[in-house]
Amino acid sequence: MKKIILSVFFIAVAIIVSQVEVLAQKETYDIISYKPLKGWTKETNDDAMMFTKIDGGSWCQIILYKNIVSKENINDDFDNEWKTLVSKNYQGISTPEKENPKTYKDWKVMSGSGVWKLNNKYVTTILNTYSGTGCCVSIVCNATAKTYFSIFQNFIADIELNNVKKEALSDTTQNQNASPALIGSWGKSNSVSQINNRFGTYSYNKQQYTFNANGTYTFLGKNYSEDYAETILIKESGFYTVNGDMVKVVPKTSVTESWSKKNGGDNWGQLKSSQKRQLENATYQVKMEDKNLILSISNETTRDGRFSNGNYYSYGPPETFTAIKLPGQ
Repeated sequence: MKKIILSVFFIAVAIIVSQVEVLAQKETYDIISYKPLKGWTKETNDDAMMFTKIDGGSWCQIILYKNIVSKENINDDFDNEWKTLVSKNYQGISTPEKENPKTYKDWKVMSGSGVWKLNNKYVTTILNTYSGTGCCVSIVCNATAKTYFSIFQNFIADIELNNVKKEALSDTTQNQNASPALIGSWGKSNSVSQINNRFGTYSYNKQQYTFNANGTYTFLGKNYSEDYAETILIKESGFYTVNGDMVKVVPKTSVTESWSKKNGGDNWGQLKSSQKRQLENATYQVKMEDKNLILSISNETTRDGRFSNGNYYSYGPPETFTAIKLPGQ
């Protein structure tokens, strides 16, 4: 089985990087232009488009996922996508067998596969991840029969990725030259301590931005209380642009996760639930004050919480806060 999968990958990657003349009219989903699969059922939700084919006792799914912010490294992007799109969805799947990264126009592409069982039948899952122009996009194939592999090969050979972020990202990087002090990590927190370590409940909440030089950002939030069985973690990523003393934050993904407490303390246990958050664009006026990053805005945002004072948020540099550690770190 593994030898079959690997041979499929060698062929698939070779086709990906070849020049293919597309004769049929293409359709577009997110930043992916593709040739429709005739006779397949198509379904679309908030995050993905899926084509399904059932043929007697065999079946195949080809899933196109919306692009997310790249980690700027194809290996990191692939590992993250495998964990998020594959491992969490297909219980018992084997460790991925990965191909070396290839170049496809302005993109790096990496493929990998694993095998798992569903109703006592083997299912092969192939993940193709593309990384470039500040974005990461993935296509997954689940198949129970070898005949579907050639269909998947032809499908990915015909796709084109639209570099819609490239110009905007270039403008962002140019704008950053006017405000280099913004780049880096910034945090704030509120806490309620016990009186004499005996009375009351210890709790805190933290918010943390990291602005990258390439125009991307991440935001983390953590809410912890001794009174609650679970700890709340907010994870968000997206793009930002700078115009003079104004910064506009445009999230691409945002989720709220609930985690159990390991050993009952302030430690990450098991992920209990995950919910999408409403994406909240915001434009702040920025200034530096006593080494702090001051973000002023007319109304409070859900992301930042309550104002630090007046109508602004005050985020301090790394030496003034303890960074939020993610589960597994």
